[in-house]
Amino acid sequence: MEPGRDRMIFHCDLNGFYASVECLLRPELRAGPMAVCGDPESRHGIILAKNEQAKRYGVATAETIWQARRKCPDLTLVPPHHEEYYRYSKWVNRIYERFTDRVEPFGIDESWLDVTGTLHLFGGDAKALADTIRRTVREETGLTLSVGVSFNKIYAKLGSDYRKPDATTVISRENYREIVYPLPVTDLLYVGRSAAQTLRALGIRTIGELAGFDRALLARRLGRMGEALHDYAAGLDDSPVRSAYDEREVKSVGNGMTFRRNLVSERDVRAGVMALCDSVATRLRRAGLDCRVLQIQVRSPDFRTISRQKQMARPTHLAAELFDGAMELIHASWKEGTPIRMLTVTGESVTPQGEAEQLSLFDGWEDGRRERLDRLEHAMDHIRDKFGREAIQPGSAIGNDLGLEHRKPINKTKRYEGGTAE
Repeated sequence: MEPGRDRMIFHCDLNGFYASVECLLRPELRAGPMAVCGDPESRHGIILAKNEQAKRYGVATAETIWQARRKCPDLTLVPPHHEEYYRYSKWVNRIYERFTDRVEPFGIDESWLDVTGTLHLFGGDAKALADTIRRTVREETGLTLSVGVSFNKIYAKLGSDYRKPDATTVISRENYREIVYPLPVTDLLYVGRSAAQTLRALGIRTIGELAGFDRALLARRLGRMGEALHDYAAGLDDSPVRSAYDEREVKSVGNGMTFRRNLVSERDVRAGVMALCDSVATRLRRAGLDCRVLQIQVRSPDFRTISRQKQMARPTHLAAELFDGAMELIHASWKEGTPIRMLTVTGESVTPQGEAEQLSLFDGWEDGRRERLDRLEHAMDHIRDKFGREAIQPGSAIGNDLGLEHRKPINKTKRYEGGTAE
């Protein structure tokens, strides 16, 4: 990139993704308000996605079916088809890769694109290129998307949210104060409920007020996250768009750790397992991979070692799901109270994210929970990329005497041709 030249970042957000795919599979659903939910027969299932007609009735994602039906009695409900969502997601990302090799998925329906190095190949006009991408996706897949165009990832995300559906919004050095600063602070990526409450207590309600607030005071109230949110609001985000091409092909991803002292209690074991699962999941996401098989190794102080593995219910890159699987294996194979000296957690049978996804057997609550976990763990990746891995850690890794805090686990990743997965 030329000195002084801004990056050119797109954030592409597929509109009403689940509902849009269902309407492609069943065109008759376009005739009226419809929503995707886990169990159409259950009043307590939740809404996973809705079309524009349902949105006009006030139907909201994550509300219960009975709440949605109260707003819209004629609402048509359909179950999710996750294998189709992943197929379309992969299809759309392949289209993005025609325009740049710097494509970073952010969940199943959103991706960042860095077109800084390729924009000149398509005429040099960023808005025109974004419109071309929208048109190409619509013509080839039938899906619409909104694109935010800006000089960093955070503002690009704000741009894609600014106008929906099927729109391009450019947030530039010249207009960002006009567009971004009046927006509610809750529109800013990574401002969750807790942070929003703290900011409201400080009198901060808009992104502009956050950008103009004392950075040092924010750091005292919110720690490093306070500094990060200030910089995001002020347009100072410089985090890179991570491409799948940044990682060489891997066959498995695993980390092991010999602890500072033996693990003797359930709390010790859970802390150790969570630290390892967090590391493995982070690296799976960074490589754009899911694992279908989870393997653990447990070693006692006298070097007795066992190895166990299990097939995951669904291919995953989520630390929470790896943790549940690892604890299940440990409880089934290791006598409670027996000291543990070393643990290894490995994700095996890796595939590109979404490639091996099967029809979901989970109800609406589980599907919604999985989507929220996916967004949360991707958000953690982004924070760590900018401020270092220690910027955000599992609570169990902080203040213990096991050697988990501020420590990189020993790499136990299996080798493949050309190196390791590290």
